[in-house]
Amino acid sequence: MLDEVKIYVRSGDGGDGLIAFHREKYVPRGGPSGGDGGNGGDVTFKVNPKINTLSSFQRRIHFKADSGTRGGPKNQTGASAKSLEIEVPPGTVVRDAETGALLADLVHPDDHVTVVHGGRGGRGNARFANAANQAPRVAEKGEPGVERWLLLELKLIADVGLVGVPNAGKSTLLSVISNARPKIADYPFTTLEPNLGVVLYDDRDLVAADIPGLIEGAHMGVGLGHAFLRHVQRTKVLVHLINGDSESPLADYSQINSELALYDEQLGEKPQIVVFNKMDLPQAQAKWPDIEAALRERGVEPMAISALTRENVRPLIQRIFALIDSLPAVTPVVVPDVPLYEIPEDEFAFTITKEGEGVFRVSGKRIERAAMMTYWDYEDAVLRFQRILETLGVSKALEKAGVKVGDTVFIGDFELEWSD
Repeated sequence: MLDEVKIYVRSGDGGDGLIAFHREKYVPRGGPSGGDGGNGGDVTFKVNPKINTLSSFQRRIHFKADSGTRGGPKNQTGASAKSLEIEVPPGTVVRDAETGALLADLVHPDDHVTVVHGGRGGRGNARFANAANQAPRVAEKGEPGVERWLLLELKLIADVGLVGVPNAGKSTLLSVISNARPKIADYPFTTLEPNLGVVLYDDRDLVAADIPGLIEGAHMGVGLGHAFLRHVQRTKVLVHLINGDSESPLADYSQINSELALYDEQLGEKPQIVVFNKMDLPQAQAKWPDIEAALRERGVEPMAISALTRENVRPLIQRIFALIDSLPAVTPVVVPDVPLYEIPEDEFAFTITKEGEGVFRVSGKRIERAAMMTYWDYEDAVLRFQRILETLGVSKALEKAGVKVGDTVFIGDFELEWSD
């Protein structure tokens, strides 16, 4: 089961604004009529409850939204691109790959989040007309889209998680209490991926997950530890199955609880129903009195069952439903969407680096984006960019760094000659 992937997303570029002037018979001095460009497409994740894994991302990891179209004459605004919608299974956690920051926890059907917003369409020259300049030859290119790498992590959503050492009988129990049909055999690690099943009782139902057998060191990622333990985090209740045929059932019990607590403190505190399995075996029947006494000394109320013969399985189901009913309702944490034009604190920050005699480089998100949106072929557009440099304090900073007329200044991919 593929439950962790790294993918690349990029929103669409904004369409370029147009420089145009109204031309019509009998209208000798038509004004500016260049339209705005359309906005680029967003990239959005949306939950599809019919999807159970992240396996589709094995075939494709790069996703790019369409760009907005260019503005037209007669003040025509270019078409904005549609959002690129990526479907994910319920239980998907979205994080920024670089920082690890949580962007979204998508749990419910139709939950969605926009992870990168499309670039704003550039303004056409009609937007720059004023009393002092009634025929502006300046417009904006579309704002470039945003790119980022993301980590997608799947945590199964189940009411009950069956945990225990390998070969404790979890798959057999799941097949008995639910409609699941997992692969079952008498050797360790039969289950290499979680299995889900729906448990019916009277007119009610719940979802149970068979979490693959945990081994010592699972919390450190030994074996497939992390991949398995993350699926336990969303469950409401754990059914801790003890292998009655084990040489040291109590040691197995302690090991599993240690692995849970070391991976996530809250897992160690999650409600448990402790079940001693394989009572159909004489050796298990012989061990049960001592095991029961030892567990009760620890404040645990264990049950003894045989998943194979279904002995005491119905009382176990009743106890599971009763425990879930007694728990307080928990509302999953929803990560709010980031507003479209929210400006981070470092948006206007920039740095100046001297790369050689008479060569300077200006780096910064805002100023590099402004350079990409400038029509360098038009003098009015170049003068407007120079005003941006002054407004953001870049000009003063360059002068303080020693820039002189004729020096070369790099901003992003653009090479400029400094002048007064």
